[in-house]
Amino acid sequence: MGQLQDDYVNKQQDAPISLSEYLDLCKQDKWAYANAHERLLKAIGEPTKLDTSSDPKLSRIFSNRVLNVYPAFSDFYGMEDTISEITKFLKAAAQGLEESKQILYLLGPVGSAKSSLAERLKELMEQEPFYTLAVEVDELDEAGEKTGKKVLEYSPVNEDPLGLFDPSQRVGGRTVSDIMEETYGIERRYMKGIMSPWAVQKLKEFDGDRSKFLVVKRWPSKLDQVGISKTEPADENTQDISALVGKTDVRKLEMYSQKDQRSFAYSGGLCTGNRGIMEFVEMFKAPIKTLHPLLTATQEGNFSSPENIGMIPFNGIILAHSNESEWTKFRNNKENEAFLARTYLVRVPYTLRVDEELKIYQKLLKNSALAKAPVAPGTLEMLAEWSVMTRLKETAHSTVYSKMRVYNGENLKDTDKKAKPYTDYRDEAGIEEGMDGSDTRWAFKTLSKVFNEASDEVSADPIRLMNVLEDRIKKEQLAGEVAAHRINLIKEYLLPKYVEFVGKEISTAYVESYKDFGQNKFDQYVLYADHWIQDQDYRDPETNLTLTRADLEEELQKFEKPAGIMNGKDFRNEVVNYVLRARANNGGKNPAWTSYKPLANVIEKGMFTTMEEILPVISYTAKADKKAQERHEEFVKRMDEKGYTPAQTRVLTEWYSRVRKNKPTMG
Repeated sequence: MGQLQDDYVNKQQDAPISLSEYLDLCKQDKWAYANAHERLLKAIGEPTKLDTSSDPKLSRIFSNRVLNVYPAFSDFYGMEDTISEITKFLKAAAQGLEESKQILYLLGPVGSAKSSLAERLKELMEQEPFYTLAVEVDELDEAGEKTGKKVLEYSPVNEDPLGLFDPSQRVGGRTVSDIMEETYGIERRYMKGIMSPWAVQKLKEFDGDRSKFLVVKRWPSKLDQVGISKTEPADENTQDISALVGKTDVRKLEMYSQKDQRSFAYSGGLCTGNRGIMEFVEMFKAPIKTLHPLLTATQEGNFSSPENIGMIPFNGIILAHSNESEWTKFRNNKENEAFLARTYLVRVPYTLRVDEELKIYQKLLKNSALAKAPVAPGTLEMLAEWSVMTRLKETAHSTVYSKMRVYNGENLKDTDKKAKPYTDYRDEAGIEEGMDGSDTRWAFKTLSKVFNEASDEVSADPIRLMNVLEDRIKKEQLAGEVAAHRINLIKEYLLPKYVEFVGKEISTAYVESYKDFGQNKFDQYVLYADHWIQDQDYRDPETNLTLTRADLEEELQKFEKPAGIMNGKDFRNEVVNYVLRARANNGGKNPAWTSYKPLANVIEKGMFTTMEEILPVISYTAKADKKAQERHEEFVKRMDEKGYTPAQTRVLTEWYSRVRKNKPTMG
């Protein structure tokens, strides 16, 4: 709590300084007159370098490029290109290039994090202060009488103190901009502002004495609407430009005329957001006539007031965002070319990487009441895979499931010969990929429903997820082909994959419950393979049953075929060579069956051929004896160690027993 209080105190108003003291400060510290783009870049901070060549997944996605990763956006997952474009815009604008006269426009589908990006940029803008004008005035009590005290009256538009000086005015044969650069080191590009009507009126009261102005340091604030503002489109029939530029305060018309700036309320977004950020939500939903002040604000650094009280300065960032349908409608209207020329477009698509989508769900769960609720293994991964597949464009080269895995940085060279490299898929799909599909908000709502679907506990598992997904899709008012496609993604890809996953989970939990089972299978395979390699028959010492080389071949294939081992000869030689070397360091005994991963995988795959033997043990039917019950309880314990609650284990095993009869296959 102490740190919070210190931060609050540090951001309270510093003592005002004189205009000459401010100019001396500018000579020492360039941040005293930095523009909004520069201050926002400073708040964002320097990036760290990420060499993607050191990560196999990232190297395939980013072609071994070195990425700039900004810690300020560390929780915006899969948005490297978007963040990069935003910082490019800010850097160019900070240098006074054409971008400084453009609107930063975020274009993306619903739920692609446009609003979240805007909020983060505003939060960052709050970290760097700016200097603005103020004057001392008499304090008035509630009756309007002077109290004898002086208080500060701030510029209502947070104006730049340098705006008090006309850069083209000549003094002693030199322009003011020449004097500022030579005396205080202030570059000419910073000397382009104008005085606000408020400053003009004050200067008249001071008989032209600029030294009576004070300069104060202020911190941008979303709450106080200082240097940060937010504008939203109103009803098309009632909205006017006052939301942007302000309006007359009718309460003051009794004291001042309508053309007197003192009767004007500087409440528009361009006024309160000056020197910082003005966010315009769904900008292109607003009537075009109400957007005209943005043209002069961006291009000329000022805009007209509705009451002809004078031009009002603007030296900030206009940040707008909307979805693609609004943008397309606006872009296709040739009458809007002036706006289009002043728009810097940054696309904010959905992420197309499962790993990054998964991180988004984990973040959302962490910040919710469901943070500690049980989530069965594979649940979030399944939802992420489905969401990403809905966003991908179909390809003739391979399945959308393979494309999804390639986009996640996986190497499918040995499992899908039709799969193309990442860059080939991206080139084929074009820049529109990721601009439609299921959004993250919809996915999280689905996940929330999954958690509350069960009556016995608040938890989530893939089985309930698939049921809720299909139910929600059917209830959505989607085009027929879209709904059919999204349901097909579940049935053709997610369901078969999960059946395979569950089978492995059950079989490995079963094997771990009976440690001797896996080891016996391992020892048996090694024994058969060794005799087969030496072209010897094998006589079982307990049964005296002799297995010929042909018999050994048949037994070995029972292991190998379910695991997809195509070249049995090479595999057997590799296994036996490994075991012979391992025995030398293990007192002549075979190593643990899990020590050699290729054979461990083969044994686990082989469990599917004996699942009928396993199901009676893991089922929740009455057990014939105490030993069988103990084995069942040991299995449940192993599933708990894998991350399943007892209720989830029961649902999973009962579901698997039913669905196994139908044997769904991958499409």
